[in-house]
Amino acid sequence: MAVAVIFVVALALRLVHLWQLKSTPFFDVLLGDANGYDQWAQRLAAGDWIGTEVFYQAPLYPYFLGVVYAIFDRDLLVVRLIQAIIGSASCVLLGLAATRLFSPRVGLAAGLGLALWAPAIFFDSLLQKSVLDMFFMCLALWIVAGIRNQGSGIRGGLPLGASLAAFALSRENGLLLIAVVAIWLALQHRRQLVFFAAGLTMVFAPVVARNYSVDGGFYLTTSQFGSNFYIGNNPSADGTYASIRFGRGAPEFERIDAKEVAEATVGRALSASEVSNFWFERSMNFITAEPVKWLRLTGRKFALLFNRAEMVDTEAQESYQEFSPILKLLGSIGHFGILVPLAVLGLVVTWDDRRRLWIVYALAAAYAASVVMFFVFARYRYPLVPFLLVFAAASLQRLPPSLSLRRLSARQLAVASGLAAVVIFANWPMLDSTLMRSITENNLGTALREQQRYDEAIVHHQKAIALKPDYAPAHNNMGAALRAAGRLDEAVASYRQALALKPDFASASYNLANALLEQGKTGDSVESFRRALRDNPNSVEAHNNLGIALAQRGDLAGAMNAFRAALAIDARSVHALRNLGNLLYDAGQRVEGLAHLERAVAIAPQEPEAIFDIGTLQLQEQNFTAAAARFESALKVRPDWAEAHNNLGIALASQGRLVQALPHFERAVELNPSMQDARANRDQARAALKR
Repeated sequence: MAVAVIFVVALALRLVHLWQLKSTPFFDVLLGDANGYDQWAQRLAAGDWIGTEVFYQAPLYPYFLGVVYAIFDRDLLVVRLIQAIIGSASCVLLGLAATRLFSPRVGLAAGLGLALWAPAIFFDSLLQKSVLDMFFMCLALWIVAGIRNQGSGIRGGLPLGASLAAFALSRENGLLLIAVVAIWLALQHRRQLVFFAAGLTMVFAPVVARNYSVDGGFYLTTSQFGSNFYIGNNPSADGTYASIRFGRGAPEFERIDAKEVAEATVGRALSASEVSNFWFERSMNFITAEPVKWLRLTGRKFALLFNRAEMVDTEAQESYQEFSPILKLLGSIGHFGILVPLAVLGLVVTWDDRRRLWIVYALAAAYAASVVMFFVFARYRYPLVPFLLVFAAASLQRLPPSLSLRRLSARQLAVASGLAAVVIFANWPMLDSTLMRSITENNLGTALREQQRYDEAIVHHQKAIALKPDYAPAHNNMGAALRAAGRLDEAVASYRQALALKPDFASASYNLANALLEQGKTGDSVESFRRALRDNPNSVEAHNNLGIALAQRGDLAGAMNAFRAALAIDARSVHALRNLGNLLYDAGQRVEGLAHLERAVAIAPQEPEAIFDIGTLQLQEQNFTAAAARFESALKVRPDWAEAHNNLGIALASQGRLVQALPHFERAVELNPSMQDARANRDQARAALKR
């Protein structure tokens, strides 16, 4: 009966929350990691189940999502409904675990506690791996409680190994829990070790084999340990997330930036494991050079871990509460500021059971340490909630008989004083909720811009700025939305404001330079590109676009140097190869220029611009047969390219093949009616054929 109550309450709350979110932009617009998981899952559902690179992000959730997409197509409502069921099942598992550890009353309280826990309702509605984190943590805790009570055979060890391995494939720092459980089993349930190892192997083996097949190295889960460790342990760290390059926290940048900075520093190409080792060594250099500063940082991370504020990653719970009354109501009473003191009280009143419960303490402590070792996010600390809820529920059962209202003993006074200190500690203001809401609005605006919903994007960036006027990324992204909407002057002003707030903001300098170049202000553009390169000297794009600006200003030698600098960083930069090739050709260095263009074609045959460039040069040289072949190749890749149709028509007409040329002129006009050159060529071909 209790199981049914827990499940029904949990599912009902999650369904109501989904119904309240259905008409909001948060329902269909995916932000940050959610967008990355969605794109990954779409590739999986399309058949790319193996991929080509070592996993950089934990793979379990994207593969779960890919399976759902493969069965139901990409239906976000179906995904969220399935997650609501999984989240409700987690509440049941926690209730069963607490029942095994304490009593049915404690089990009911713990299960209902998770059902009513506002962050749980919030996370279960997101396309985020937190829903699987919670499920496998609760499952593992339930199995641990069963083994502790009964010492069951294969039914315990095998699923425990599989569940903890699955948890680690969703949350990599969960690997530490495997070591804790292995020690516990070796000390008290040795017969389980073989089954436990078999469960681990069953889940990990396919991932290890897959990673080895694409990279040739051994990776148990992912290759991002070093960069994540550095983010949480460097001289500028504050205990939360800060991207390696400021303003580039999106998942599509994380792997690129970690690799580019490492390779530029070392001066050679690095494997995934070498990149990870590079960042880990940097962190250790900081820790050993400044141990006192690192200890203070670790203390701050510990405080953040148990603070009432939910540290935003991409989306803030407070932003969702504007649309979900249930979330707002439950969020006001369900937070760490209440849960942590109750859990501490539960630890105190159940202390006599410490020998029986030590494995639960060890698992909770190990997971807490694994988060503090890196950095604190709301969803990173979320798997601690089951442990806290179990002891909070136990405090409600055990407290009444242990407390005398008529006379408090010295021990009870000490406990009360300690508990008061914990209340202050957990509720101490450490994070700015306004900033977290601003981050959410900024991220939503960015996602809307990527969907070309520019007016909506601008509105949300305006909200972000209104919430936090000194938040530089919001001004930078506002500039990007304004530029995309054609409001170039306003975009420039936004970029300048971002730089006024953070002068070393390389992305803002780069964006400003591009906008100035578009305005025709090449001198100012060059200065801004150089400013961007001072802050990020390894930006291939900034070197390349600096070359474009210099070429437009007439500094051809400087432009060539800029393109060569881009190629020195990335010899496979197709844009830099094309630009340098065309510039060299125009400067009379035809052989070298064509060689660069041919290399661009060889590197990216699916990108027809370099093919078109070569055809155009051959057309200028009156090598019409070769030019026609190039334009035909370009049109195979991009059939609806008006300029390529027009140039192919010219190449054919120049050979006297007017009958074949005319359809291409007509197609060019059809695709681009304002293309006067194509219209004139069409009319001339028609007139010639009528004679």
